[in-house]
Amino acid sequence: MMNISQELLTRHNLISEQVSREQLGVILAELERVVQQGTPGAVVEFGCYIGTTSLFIRRLLDAHNDTREFHVYDSFEGLPPKAAQDASPAGEQFKSGELSVGKKQFLGEFQKAGLRPPVVHKGWFSDLTPEDVPQPIAFAFLDGDFYESIRASLKLVLPRLSPGATLILDDYAREALPGVAKALHDIAPVLANKAAVSHNLAVIHL
Repeated sequence: MMNISQELLTRHNLISEQVSREQLGVILAELERVVQQGTPGAVVEFGCYIGTTSLFIRRLLDAHNDTREFHVYDSFEGLPPKAAQDASPAGEQFKSGELSVGKKQFLGEFQKAGLRPPVVHKGWFSDLTPEDVPQPIAFAFLDGDFYESIRASLKLVLPRLSPGATLILDDYAREALPGVAKALHDIAPVLANKAAVSHNLAVIHL
């Protein structure tokens, strides 16, 4: 018998190739665990692109009749400039301005799907303040690609995570994007040591 996460993945298409079904399976299963155990707090997603993961997060929350806040953060201007920590011969294709999708297009995907959109925060992560982030946080998905983006989002999210919360970082074990793992090891080495890696996702239970 399929659980809700599996059912959603079977029923709905992915609207981009930036996330795989296997990765979504991990993300949704972890979110479902947080919902079922009643961990208090909001859901936050840093880096949403066109909204593939965001749509599935909303579907899962709706399927559980879970009314907690859902916030997404993105510049909607594509990738920022790289830092020295992002240097990798395998990541030459990731350049400033790539993967740009407008906020209007993101919201349009929710409208087409007949889903309530999350609270959307437009801006570079480094320009956000703690007041832009809900408290507490039960589930955080960080998909910032580069060192400075992950570093900035970790600084905002970590102080607000509930006991029992789950933190997931995308591209953690990806050769093309080494800055992701470096940022976690620099900001929270204890959490880095606790990370379980699956399909290039680092999953950390608080």
